[in-house]
Amino acid sequence: MLAAYDSQLFIAGEWRRGAGETLPVENPATGEVIGRIAAATGAEVDAAVAAARAAFQPWAMLAPKERSAALHRLGDVIAARADTMARIMTSEQGKPLNEARGEILKLAEACHFYAEEAERVHGEIVPGATTDHESMVVREPIGVVGAITPWNYPAELIGWKLCGALAAGCTVVIKPAELTPFTALAIAEACIAAKIPAGVVNIVTGKGSKVGQALVEHHDIDKIAFTGSSAVGLHIQRTTPIVRRMSLELGGNCPLIVAPSADLDAAAKGAARRGFRNMGQICIAVNRIYVARPHYEAFLDKLKVVVDKLTIANGLEQADADLGAMASAEPLEKTKAHLADALEKGARLVAGGSAPEGEAFSRGHFFRPTVVADCTHAMKVMTEETFGPLVGVAPFDTLTQAADLANDTPYGLASYVYARDMNEVRALSRRLDYGNVAVNNVDAGVMNAPYGGRKQSGVGYEHGREGMLEYLNFKHIRIRYDQAR
Repeated sequence: MLAAYDSQLFIAGEWRRGAGETLPVENPATGEVIGRIAAATGAEVDAAVAAARAAFQPWAMLAPKERSAALHRLGDVIAARADTMARIMTSEQGKPLNEARGEILKLAEACHFYAEEAERVHGEIVPGATTDHESMVVREPIGVVGAITPWNYPAELIGWKLCGALAAGCTVVIKPAELTPFTALAIAEACIAAKIPAGVVNIVTGKGSKVGQALVEHHDIDKIAFTGSSAVGLHIQRTTPIVRRMSLELGGNCPLIVAPSADLDAAAKGAARRGFRNMGQICIAVNRIYVARPHYEAFLDKLKVVVDKLTIANGLEQADADLGAMASAEPLEKTKAHLADALEKGARLVAGGSAPEGEAFSRGHFFRPTVVADCTHAMKVMTEETFGPLVGVAPFDTLTQAADLANDTPYGLASYVYARDMNEVRALSRRLDYGNVAVNNVDAGVMNAPYGGRKQSGVGYEHGREGMLEYLNFKHIRIRYDQAR
């Protein structure tokens, strides 16, 4: 299956063998090279943008019901291919097959959700100050979208952009992460099977610093939609040559507060799930935990038990493992550096702290889920986004202190609270300066509600109706009527 995508670009509805150099793609569980991708040239990026531009007006002028039907078809094709696409994702990203399959099905869900939203692009009539004037407010698609996507969720994070944009009537040029390009190319193949018109979806591969930057600097791109680090998001803002719309979903460093009234078993289970799922390589991962002092040691004991039970394996060999390999050496080394920094500054190792033992783990990017306690904000684990399987834990004495510690960050993507007392729930949820607050659960982002960050965690929204509105312009049409007739 991967051989079919080797060195291929998807432009104007056709597969094109890249004209430039090729880059290797590795299986992070074994270090094996599983294929090569084309590093798109400037001319190929231009061709993809031109194809999207040529397809824009015909796609935008379709009846919304037709765009809806196309997205429903795409969702059906992707769901039918979930097993095959999951194997591709696990091969290049490292997560277990069951996790990968679940992600593919969420991509299909996004197709169906935005297929329904495509038929609900409503305008409004605004009455004028006099009876002979009326204002119509209509929404129109922005145009060509450059979508730059990351490696941690290589299907789902494409879907949020692709589906919202297509529902609105936009066309897209997607640049997937060079670590996980084959999942994106499998999505392109699904677009062919779903009869998405040529040029509506285009995919160019290569390094973000070159191919992604070429999209950022392209004058015929109407909007950039990006998910990645805050540093790269800021770079995109600084280097775009023209004024245009942007959606930037950036870094997290997300806190979890275990309040005095919390169910400790539920909190420990939630902390382990959101702290270590996808090996902590997720923008809304729990990075740091603040626990009411009377429950501090009891919570640590419970968290250790849950974490130590998590299974790690090559995701292709054990489909139901809790965790697989990390996607590359870079996040693994950062995790180790943050752990060393915490221990050097006085943190206590509670769980993990090393790679799993055994020949099966010797060649891949594996690390045990790790918990450190007695942390302070002098430690990187509490102040920087680790993006790996490491969480820090600290006690607090008052709810005000807990909220202040949680807000002591330049980020504002997601936060979590465990509390059964509604006064605690209200006090913390109101004080937390985050775009998403999950209480007694760790699902901060769901498809039917807006998802976005504050401060350095980005601008714009994905998910929900708002995720489609990000791809629409408002137009005000003011009409004067001749009342003499």
